[in-house]
Amino acid sequence: MDFGPSAATPAHIRSVFVSPDRVPKRAATKRRARPVEVKTKPSSDDAHEVVYFKRDKKDDPAESTPGRKFLNDVCPPAVRAKMRAVLVAVAGAPPKRFAGGGKWEAMKGKMTGWFEVRVDGPQRHHYRLYCRLDYEAKGRDKSVRDLGDEYLARNPRSVA
Repeated sequence: MDFGPSAATPAHIRSVFVSPDRVPKRAATKRRARPVEVKTKPSSDDAHEVVYFKRDKKDDPAESTPGRKFLNDVCPPAVRAKMRAVLVAVAGAPPKRFAGGGKWEAMKGKMTGWFEVRVDGPQRHHYRLYCRLDYEAKGRDKSVRDLGDEYLARNPRSVA
């Protein structure tokens, strides 16, 4: 099959001279310095740390840590590993920028301000770990909200 002489020889391109625009150059302008932001309290953009709520001796003489107890005593090893991986990823994201993929979800309604780590275990058993981001901290018989209220009642916070 013959495509003719143009297929065997390169195409000819005519060059066209383009002159630069005659636009006057802008006068050099000084850049204004951005105002320095003074931090007065922790920000949600700061690095986060994963800590566990430790009950106060007045409320629980054993000073238990319900979240850690749940992870270590209730969750199977694979679920525990996934939950800890989510917590580390959230802490490094920071949390408000963490997409989650269904593993880190904000609670709604009466639980606004709380988050949950969701992991499905063996035989489609659902495991949930409830978390709270605390920007105000210095230095199983109860419901999650009661434990949260107990946690927030003291400052400095009781953590382990």
